[in-house]
Amino acid sequence: MIARRQAIRAAVSGVGAAVALGAIGGRPARAANPITIGFGMALTGGIAPNGKAALLAMQIWEADTNAKGGLLGRPVKLIFYDDQSNPSTVPGIYTKLIDVDKADFVVSGYATNMVAPAIPVVMQADRLFLGLFGLDANTEFKYPKYFSMNPAGGPKPREAFARGFFGMAMQQTPKPQNLAIAGADAEYPRNAIEGVLSIAKEAGLKVVYNRNYPPSTADYTPIVRAIQATNPDIVFIASYPPDTVGIVRAAGEVGLKAKIFGGGMVGLQSTAIKVQLGPLMNGIVNYDYFLPWAKYATPEALAFLKVYQSKAAGSGVDLLGYYLPPFAYSYMQVLGEAIEATKSLDNDKLADYIRTHSFKTLVGDVKFGPNGEWAEAQVLAVQFQNVKSNDLDQFRDPKTEVILWPAADKTGEIIYPYTGAK
Repeated sequence: MIARRQAIRAAVSGVGAAVALGAIGGRPARAANPITIGFGMALTGGIAPNGKAALLAMQIWEADTNAKGGLLGRPVKLIFYDDQSNPSTVPGIYTKLIDVDKADFVVSGYATNMVAPAIPVVMQADRLFLGLFGLDANTEFKYPKYFSMNPAGGPKPREAFARGFFGMAMQQTPKPQNLAIAGADAEYPRNAIEGVLSIAKEAGLKVVYNRNYPPSTADYTPIVRAIQATNPDIVFIASYPPDTVGIVRAAGEVGLKAKIFGGGMVGLQSTAIKVQLGPLMNGIVNYDYFLPWAKYATPEALAFLKVYQSKAAGSGVDLLGYYLPPFAYSYMQVLGEAIEATKSLDNDKLADYIRTHSFKTLVGDVKFGPNGEWAEAQVLAVQFQNVKSNDLDQFRDPKTEVILWPAADKTGEIIYPYTGAK
């Protein structure tokens, strides 16, 4: 923790020349100074596919808001920088947004690795801060003006993130006995694995493998072979998109024989990666946050996806937009609703309002609890089934991504063991 904070302070000294400023302005609601909202976002690097999709969703919110007259009679304007999927760029970006650009508000970019290093800078400036998919990022800081748009909420977010995966595993017959864990040596995987170890202890699972690998790893076959050598019943992976692809391919090459495999693999929600991996994903059980079926197929969500998808191809982003875009739009909705309700731009008043009220968003009603996390967790466990090719349109069919957890939202039954779906 001390080393990480020292690295953050060192990075605050400036933003690298490679960081590019972008701004998107809808037509002004009226001739007035805009309300500016600043953030960093992954537009290049390993998590850029998700970051660019989030940006498009935020731009749609900006256009929608300005078309309705803006906020408090003023247009809204987004100011953003490319964080390059690199946490070391983040402190400098937020220092510039606050001190140089004088942004009225700052919100986070995408992912725990980008949310966590921004919090100390925002704390120092005593500003409101909304996070996007940060997994329990505020646990060390306990900053009272931080609010997280992440369904992995509740009193124990790290456990909530993996609860569905292990809930499904422990319902099977014969019941799994042991567990292998692997994840990148980075903020999100470390947080996720901490939660997994807590669940494993609670479930009486024996941990037979637990390793972190460098984020720069290129060949994942030795990792999967080492996992296979422990003969695990459950394999939980906490990975970001580049390593997710490598691990899934290695599992196919090695012939991984676990009973249940997946858990925390970021990237399997991305349309481009789904199309790339195709049938290799069959049998994987993984977390997800939103799919446009079951209770999530509301008129508002479907209308947003229609607009998003009409713009996606021309913007070079995720063509379906199921994973991150609805939440990126929704955390902007929270900020906008709070501003209109309080008739204020005061960060303290807005934080007080967000802390004590519920918000109607594209992803449902959202209320925040301790540490700014969602008061109740709403994480899905889904299984890839019946993926027959590398065709995009099949992923519009609920039969290819079956919701297993929570029970109230189930759209099908698990295929168990993992090899049975291959």
